Amino acid sequence: MKSLKTLKAELLADPAIRAEYDAHAAEYETARELIAARARAGLTQAEVAARMGTDQSTIARLESGKRSPSLRTLQRYAEALGARAVVRIELLPVS
Repeated sequence: MKSLKTLKAELLADPAIRAEYDAHAAEYETARELIAARARAGLTQAEVAARMGTDQSTIARLESGKRSPSLRTLQRYAEALGARAVVRIELLPVS
């Protein structure tokens, strides 16, 4: 059986798959940050949902990376963690 790392490398060798993967990189990065922040806060999805006045499945969708959340949603999520959302724009290196 292949490892996830090996399978990912094989899939990303295909230019079409790589392009699609790169097109969604920002959403996945946001999702990883949400999950990491929740873990640092020591909260479950259900606990975050209760604090936001929503249900656990909404938090699961938010953390899935399939859609970009609104800035207001990110702020509410951060507040539920006892944190604040910060937006930063970083210049890309010139190639």
